[in-house]
Amino acid sequence: MKQETVTIPKEEYTKLKKKAEIADDILLQLESSLKDAEAGRIRRVA
Repeated sequence: MKQETVTIPKEEYTKLKKKAEIADDILLQLESSLKDAEAGRIRRVA
């Protein structure tokens, strides 16, 4: 697979890195929530 280089402004790079961190965190929270649901540790709150 050929690797390519792309040039973007630093501001855009920083923004994309922050979005990636948030996405990773959301995935970890979702995984944890699914494990809790599987184990029956979820209660409905009104």
